[in-house]
Amino acid sequence: MTVRTAVRNPLIAAVVGAALGAAPLAALYGFAAPTVAHAQGSPPPAAVTSAEPRGGVSVMLPDFTTLVKRYGPAVVNIRVIEKAPHQQAQGSPFGPNSPFAPFFRGMPFQAPPQEPIRGEGSGFIIRPDGIILTNAHVVAGATHVTVQLTDRRQYTAKVIGEDKVADVAVIKIPANNLPTVKLGDSNTLQVGQWVLAIGAPFGFENSATSGIVSAKGRTLPDSGYVPFIQTDVPINPGNSGGPLFDMQGRVIGINSQIYSRTGGYMGVSFSIPINVAMQVAHQLMSTGHVQRGKLGVIIQNVDQGLADSFGLPEPEGALVSQIEPNSPASHAGMQPGDVILALNGMPVKTSSQLPVRIASLMPGTTVHLTIWRDHAQRQIAVKLGSMGNQTLASVEHPKQQGGSLGLTVRPLTGDEEQQAHTHGGLLVEGVGGPSEDAGIQPGDVVLAANGQRVSTAEQLRAAVAKAHGHVALLVQRGGQRIFFPVQVK
Repeated sequence: MTVRTAVRNPLIAAVVGAALGAAPLAALYGFAAPTVAHAQGSPPPAAVTSAEPRGGVSVMLPDFTTLVKRYGPAVVNIRVIEKAPHQQAQGSPFGPNSPFAPFFRGMPFQAPPQEPIRGEGSGFIIRPDGIILTNAHVVAGATHVTVQLTDRRQYTAKVIGEDKVADVAVIKIPANNLPTVKLGDSNTLQVGQWVLAIGAPFGFENSATSGIVSAKGRTLPDSGYVPFIQTDVPINPGNSGGPLFDMQGRVIGINSQIYSRTGGYMGVSFSIPINVAMQVAHQLMSTGHVQRGKLGVIIQNVDQGLADSFGLPEPEGALVSQIEPNSPASHAGMQPGDVILALNGMPVKTSSQLPVRIASLMPGTTVHLTIWRDHAQRQIAVKLGSMGNQTLASVEHPKQQGGSLGLTVRPLTGDEEQQAHTHGGLLVEGVGGPSEDAGIQPGDVVLAANGQRVSTAEQLRAAVAKAHGHVALLVQRGGQRIFFPVQVK
């Protein structure tokens, strides 16, 4: 198996496998499921025991022994083998120091095959007939998948389906009457509550670690469709795909990623909410693939400067900076500069919330958006398309820092308009003062100011004169359009 690496400093995913004794870094994402097959009955909530430290102060600590005994047997160890690719090489097949090396100089030859790549991860049984959830990257490219239970039984598993976007995989082993986990509702999860992880860190099967929920709804790079649960549960290589339990023994998440500057656990771990995971898992089990709704917009967060520019009472919502041509948003009449405040009546406080909600809906669903345009709220209905490989609702994070703007601009020539695929606009030739502080650069194209298209410097000055504190400039940079709030002086 080619174990996927995600070494972004400081975000690093934990290691899930080893090849030839080495330990490559690989992303840890995971998934679980409500309403599949629950274990008969429920254990009592985890007990709380009293510890008597020095000084006589009583400290109440949770006791997870009941949960581990009851649901530990449903957590499995997954081992995979991926065939190493053959590689072309040049030079002597006998090595560079061989006396025959000069005769082979510059000639390609087939290098001997490398040892198979081996990896490990975790998973958990959700149905007694052998249905198991794990991460897509654990089984991606695998030629052989082996599942080992806690009683040492081993089975060859079949991959039912995998979704790389959410990094979820469903596999099945030929067995019946297996122990299963009980599945919970991650929407009821509260920050501060105790949670328990079970997995196979470093291959040590059925290891239990605990901690608390640190935060909810975290958005991570390249994972904009998952609102991660942040915990301080120790997660290490091999925990990938293992379950995260609440105190009642219900799976409420899948151990996924860690935040680290060293590659090891540093107190910040992330898990996939079970409700999000099961939306993916149910589709994989029924059709083998996953469908997601698409809006077709590029969005960014609204800070105080942008809120002042658009006349918003509060810095909230998702600001539309770009609309994909022929997208559902385009057909519905949405415009750059619209601020999405609510989706189907539910407030959108930050831009990161919108992609998650859109992705959870099926193509063809009609959604009702509350938007802010021209200093007033409006209602707009959009029939979602299918995500495919196109934009569903992407979040851009421009550099934003906080009457003269400090810009030197000129109108675009006809050739420049064609190259930029736009009509009108002003090319930035020099930048300083507030605009430089906001992150605008020479070569950017200013398309609009506070929602008004600009084609001349006079139009830009007029828009600035009407602004109160900040002016929102719509800027095209390369193929992307981004709003920059510039403080008016």
